[in-house]
Amino acid sequence: MTAAVTVIVPGYDVAAYAAEALDSLRAQTRTDWVAVLVDDASTDRTGALFDAAAADDDRFQVVHHSDRRGLGAARNTALDLVRTPFVGFLDADDRLTPRALERLVGTVSDSGSDFALGAYVRLRPDTAGGYEAGSVQPWVAAATQPARVGTTLAQHPDASGNIVAWSKVSRTDLWRRGGLRFPEGKAYEDQIVAQQMYTRARAFDVIPDVVVEWRERADGSSITQHKGELPVLRDYLEALTGGLSVLDAAGQTRAAAARVRLILSMDLPPLVDIARDHPEDAYRRELGSFTRTLWDRADGLVLPQPVATAVAAARLW
Repeated sequence: MTAAVTVIVPGYDVAAYAAEALDSLRAQTRTDWVAVLVDDASTDRTGALFDAAAADDDRFQVVHHSDRRGLGAARNTALDLVRTPFVGFLDADDRLTPRALERLVGTVSDSGSDFALGAYVRLRPDTAGGYEAGSVQPWVAAATQPARVGTTLAQHPDASGNIVAWSKVSRTDLWRRGGLRFPEGKAYEDQIVAQQMYTRARAFDVIPDVVVEWRERADGSSITQHKGELPVLRDYLEALTGGLSVLDAAGQTRAAAARVRLILSMDLPPLVDIARDHPEDAYRRELGSFTRTLWDRADGLVLPQPVATAVAAARLW
């Protein structure tokens, strides 16, 4: 069987979760996939688990980095190896839902669009020591409901809120002709790339199906759980700013406005909570500068009171 899609699976020290990620690939209702597993110089058994998967199933290919290079570099390593018409991503601590590839690849194949995006939910620790999938959050629903075929950012600006790499399957040609690559050495490396995909695609499709369960690790090691660290905050704000710059350069004013509204409503309030008692003044100063710049773009936006209070506080720092 000729493979239709390559799934890129990067991992660093995720031995506790990688088996579930690989099992979710094996459980796909669409079986014409291959996967490139990139072990980013893990210090645990991640690399051994990847090797065992490849020894058992020739759809898996393994690459080992000799030194840790980060998530963006791991994805770029695998992109150079893609030989299939379509490509998607799965972080090695997350899980695909069983029909994810069937729905995403099938949709793009039928429509002729450059990529398709689907919904996702968060996996959070439960009281029994496992993980429980949550519900589709409002900003995810806004990007992925209702189903659309052959749409664009001009027609569907709220799609710009779906900024994760692993909720999409795209034509490999989009990456080749667009020269798309992930930033390296940065956290939140997929935000800018997502906006580049939206602005460079001829058209994209939207499906409301949940395609990925995204894990928030119980041990607190997920990057999204480290926003209180100043270097992580800097990468985060740089990614948010960079994504908006991509939209601005493409003349996508409605999508940029939708993105500003979402950042102010969703991203900013938790950062303000962290900043209030943060030991480093630089944290507050940099968040304040970002907030003032963002607010200048808000154009009279009316925010819910708790959000407005957070924004007002940050603008004073």
